[in-house]
Amino acid sequence: MLLEFSLGKILLYSIDLELTQRSIIKISKIAGGLIMNFENKKIIVAYFSHKGENYSNGRIVELKMGNTAIAAQMIADSLNADTFEIKAVNEYPFEYNACTEEAKAELRDNSRPKLAENMDISDYDIVFLGYPNWWGTMPMVVWTFLESHDFRGKIVMPFCTHEGSGMGNSERDLKKLIPNADIRKGLAIHGSSVSKAKSTINHWLENV
Repeated sequence: MLLEFSLGKILLYSIDLELTQRSIIKISKIAGGLIMNFENKKIIVAYFSHKGENYSNGRIVELKMGNTAIAAQMIADSLNADTFEIKAVNEYPFEYNACTEEAKAELRDNSRPKLAENMDISDYDIVFLGYPNWWGTMPMVVWTFLESHDFRGKIVMPFCTHEGSGMGNSERDLKKLIPNADIRKGLAIHGSSVSKAKSTINHWLENV
């Protein structure tokens, strides 16, 4: 009986020590800037997403909900964050080819499409910014959104859906557009696999 009790105490001590070590490691990472601490932070997930025809694994498919919107909802659910969908006054075409041509023309002309509506980000500490990779960067309506706000002192965490191009030049462009923001390392999500990206997203959130 005494031996069993002693073993029990040793086991409990070992568990407590392991938990303490994990806590110390986590605190050390947070102190070193390796892990984002989301506690007591006001968070918004702002995103642009295109539903309708999209390119997926070498073919055109019709999406009821855009890939970036799915990823945005996963992030918002994980962090209990607010969401805001970035929309242009003139919606992008439903058809894939027409949409890509319009996006290409906007990028070429350095256009700033008007927003259908806007929001106030002043109360938020952290802004997750989601978008598809269009022609190697963000859709131009996202540029409009970024330039309409003061991101000074805000933490910005970009995430992007793509079909092989990753983040493209979007992180570089972000730094030019909002130089006063604290822009963290972004997450590129393969659009056609977004429904299976929950663990990838959570790993990013835990280690960013």
